[in-house]
Amino acid sequence: MATSCEQMKKIQGHPCFEGNHHKTGRMHLAVAPACNIKCGYCTRKHDCANESRPGVASRLMTPSEALDKVREVMASPILGPTMRVVGIAGPGDPLANQQTFETFKLVGEAFPDLIKCMSTNGLLLPESLERLHALGLHSLTVTINATNAETAAQIYRHIYYHGKRYSGRDAAEILLASQYEGVQRAVELGMVVKVNTVLIPGINEAEVPLIAERIKGLGAFVMNVMPLIPQADLAHIPAPSAEQLAEVRNNNERIISQMRHCKQCRADAIGLL
Repeated sequence: MATSCEQMKKIQGHPCFEGNHHKTGRMHLAVAPACNIKCGYCTRKHDCANESRPGVASRLMTPSEALDKVREVMASPILGPTMRVVGIAGPGDPLANQQTFETFKLVGEAFPDLIKCMSTNGLLLPESLERLHALGLHSLTVTINATNAETAAQIYRHIYYHGKRYSGRDAAEILLASQYEGVQRAVELGMVVKVNTVLIPGINEAEVPLIAERIKGLGAFVMNVMPLIPQADLAHIPAPSAEQLAEVRNNNERIISQMRHCKQCRADAIGLL
């Protein structure tokens, strides 16, 4: 497991960490359309170019098109000098798509100095980590919204795991086990791990500090508590207030560092945060 000093060195240039987001940019490559879970707060049915939320992209790309896009951005006199990170964050789950691995391979060969980053729901993370490590994945974001299966079952409608559909408590237990195991193994491989948690009033607010304690013990570097965007199955739940979000983050700061400048980026976001 990397020491804090080693981790601080590794995050230099990554805009998701404090101190870097005003100076360095990232590009998300929308190469991963398929998803293997159904989150109650996620909808990918529509896209507006002016909205910023996870799970949306204006156009899907093939791995070769993604490499062309990286070349275009890096050649830009405006964007190129700021660009440090190339990431894959959907619009589905990257690990449910072979294109993710193909894209990281192509980009890594052409631009070895770019930091490779990925966001995932974590379902397939334990079995994918050796492959990601071999591709040089630097940093990883895992979305974890619960510590117990009863809570998770209220958030996720179902999962698809190794060719089988699971729902309810069965789905929740498989997902949570994969997420926490994945965080631990990623840290052991030297990756910088950020955990995203969606704050869902009335469902998981009591478990947010429990998530913080658990991931801190596993070696995660930072936690990002994000406000619920009321939509899909959870459209009836109001988003947490700014005061509620700030209180949760402040309390969690006693456990693990908190990311406070998240913009809940699109799967095709490019530029500064």
